[in-house]
Amino acid sequence: MPFPPQTKYIIGNEACERFSFYGMRSILTLYMLSVLAMSDSAVVTVGHLFNAGIYILPLVGAWLADRFFGRYRMILYVSLFYCVGHGILATTDMVDSVEVRRWILFAGLFVIALGAGGIKPCVSAFVGDQAEGSDRKTMTRLYAAFYWSINLGSFFSFLIVPWVRQNYGYSWAFSIPGIFMGIATFIFWRGRRFYRHREPSDPLFSLPSSPAC
Repeated sequence: MPFPPQTKYIIGNEACERFSFYGMRSILTLYMLSVLAMSDSAVVTVGHLFNAGIYILPLVGAWLADRFFGRYRMILYVSLFYCVGHGILATTDMVDSVEVRRWILFAGLFVIALGAGGIKPCVSAFVGDQAEGSDRKTMTRLYAAFYWSINLGSFFSFLIVPWVRQNYGYSWAFSIPGIFMGIATFIFWRGRRFYRHREPSDPLFSLPSSPAC
């Protein structure tokens, strides 16, 4: 049995989103050490706080999706936050003050954590919503393709983004992940007329089978 056709949008979205996330992560520690002149302990602290946000905020994102927004709208809306966060990071190397750069970086990481926290619990479940009623073999193949997209996006991000940093500087290196997150959001939005939706328990919006946004 072939995959539900709408799942290609989610798989493409996931590949680009993982590229954006791991691409940013691939240069983050070096940027804090070499450009922001942060101590090793400060870099470790920032990294731990960021990771904590990435893994705690999905609890909030899942609750909001299941209770109020539904998975489609939750993924779409927080993807926009995600893009803004990358945009903030791309401006860190455009100011002279190291102190200001640090605060810009912290703001960007906070917004990215909000975006990743909203997407993380919803996207894999949204894949399952599209394949509801499929046989076990089809479901297994679908999730295999989904997780391969994660690995491919991550792999190429570690090749491309550090190369961009080395040749074009940090502004472009932080911009490339943001561009890919914008592409991820666009790909996901393109599938809007084909997705199957599961209604939240207390919806703030109606979720027709072909949403307008």
